[in-house]
Amino acid sequence: MKIVTYNVNGLRPRVSQFGSLRKLLDALDADIICFQETKLSRQELRADLVQAEGYESFFSCTRTSDKGRTGYSGVATFCRVKSAFSSDEVALPVSAEEGFTGVLKISPGFGSGKSEYSSVVEGLEDFSPDELLKIDGEGRCIITDHEHFVLFNVYGPRAQCDDTERIQFKHKFFNILQRRWESLLCQGRRIFVVGDLNIAPSAIDRCDAGPDFEKNEFRIWFRSLLLRNGGSFFDVFREKHPERREAYTCWPTNSGAEEFNFGTRIDHILSAGPCLHNEENLGHNILTCHVKECDILEQFKRWKPGNTPRHKDIKGRAVKLEGSDHVPVYVILVEIPNIQQHNTPSLSTRYCPQVYGCQRTLVSMFAKRQPEEETSLSGGSNSISEDSIVLERCSQLLKRPLDACSPSVSEVIHQGVFHTSNASSVGEHKESSSDSPCSQIGRSKTVSSVVCKKKSRQCQSSQLSVKSFFKKTVGVSGDPNSFSADSKVSQADISFPYSGLNQTSTHGGEHDSTKEWPAEQSLSMQEDDSSQPSENEKNNVALVEWQRIQQLMQTSIPLCKGHKEPCVSRVVKKSGPNLGRRFYVCARAEGPASNAEANCGFFKWATATSKNKR
Repeated sequence: MKIVTYNVNGLRPRVSQFGSLRKLLDALDADIICFQETKLSRQELRADLVQAEGYESFFSCTRTSDKGRTGYSGVATFCRVKSAFSSDEVALPVSAEEGFTGVLKISPGFGSGKSEYSSVVEGLEDFSPDELLKIDGEGRCIITDHEHFVLFNVYGPRAQCDDTERIQFKHKFFNILQRRWESLLCQGRRIFVVGDLNIAPSAIDRCDAGPDFEKNEFRIWFRSLLLRNGGSFFDVFREKHPERREAYTCWPTNSGAEEFNFGTRIDHILSAGPCLHNEENLGHNILTCHVKECDILEQFKRWKPGNTPRHKDIKGRAVKLEGSDHVPVYVILVEIPNIQQHNTPSLSTRYCPQVYGCQRTLVSMFAKRQPEEETSLSGGSNSISEDSIVLERCSQLLKRPLDACSPSVSEVIHQGVFHTSNASSVGEHKESSSDSPCSQIGRSKTVSSVVCKKKSRQCQSSQLSVKSFFKKTVGVSGDPNSFSADSKVSQADISFPYSGLNQTSTHGGEHDSTKEWPAEQSLSMQEDDSSQPSENEKNNVALVEWQRIQQLMQTSIPLCKGHKEPCVSRVVKKSGPNLGRRFYVCARAEGPASNAEANCGFFKWATATSKNKR
């Protein structure tokens, strides 16, 4: 049996990277796959993210929204099985539990309302239910009972050295988790703990371990768990590779540290408990008798041999590495017999209503339906085809001269643009085939104005190029007879100062539709059109402007002192007096100080002048 733990740093991007969830799971090639940091809320659970043929899955999602942690963290356990029902496979758990404090049993899984996990959490009487719910509310643990052993899929919290609140949370998290482990060990159970614990146990497990590294309280707690320090757990990787150095599983996301393997080992597999043999010999345990191999899957690293170094990127940008900032760790177990036949636990996403939809209630069947006319007006499926028909009819009518209409043009514009008819009148107009031409023009102008507004919003949302600032604006041609059908409408809108066509008359509401453009105005527009620059001139102006911007950017970026290369700019995102302040650092990847090719450590605050320019 093979178990894999992998911090995916977002399940959606990993599924997209591999093409599908099934391909991602098959690439790991394991019987049990434990993901951390899925970054999915319960509302975001979709079939393509949680269901794959041949696998049963169990998810825990964030329930809290404190400090923007909605959709943050999250864990998932996938079990590869041949049958989800009446199965004797060890990979399919006999029961599953979300969290480890026991409070989430009040809100059971996706299936039946009964809690399936039989063990009782003891020793948590000094914690209030709210405290326990806060611990499990961030979606950091899934427990699956495989009868021969209990598997904890854990994503440990991260805490900065100056964040007192998160440090206390992390203390409480591991304190309660340890009590749960001890409760199971007292019952004679075997335990595997896998996941990103966010703790590097020893100096050998961290690239930049300083003199105070060993004094960290969480590392002291971690080492107290291990058997060689009087504890009850084995660090399976270190038991198999006690002296291996630079065996890292995580690297910073923004420093390119993978190029020089400058990282930490914070993804672990721990084991505790007796072996499955009947002999009661000293020295028999689950590690020595059943763990065959444990190692790091380095082929999943983002940095591959032959990748372009960060500082040699021709565009001066950091190279975007595809994949997670972690790599998987696996363990292979041997001599694990089958278990009694059982079915998939109710916590499985097989029973998740978010995946397969909720059952309709009796009240929803008697809900008032929206009329078809209102549905069409609100942008339903019928409105697209009907609008296109109206536009086609109106475009044909616009080709006719305006003086052929019996009502005045002002009435048409007034009714078509500024008057809003109710739903019933719109429906009557659509069913009638004897509408006057002018009413058709009024409706066409209404539809065309909506289309123009949508196009203008789309244009505003797109990013403008430097060249677009030098484009010729759309104006009125000197020859009024050269207008198309659509141009006539725009001419009527633009020509308020020059023609009485669109001016409201005080003499019985009538207009003189035969008035022409003034000759002086027509001549001036022809002269303005001839004075416009040519296409080549506009391109040259845009090119010169872009070269000026590039020169300004190059002169404002300092050179690092170690390599004399342009730095990269960053912005302080940590809360404090420097929040939002810009600074410059060496563009090379982070690495050991002894390596001259690595980051030289250059740092410089951006001046106020350069900050404003950028």
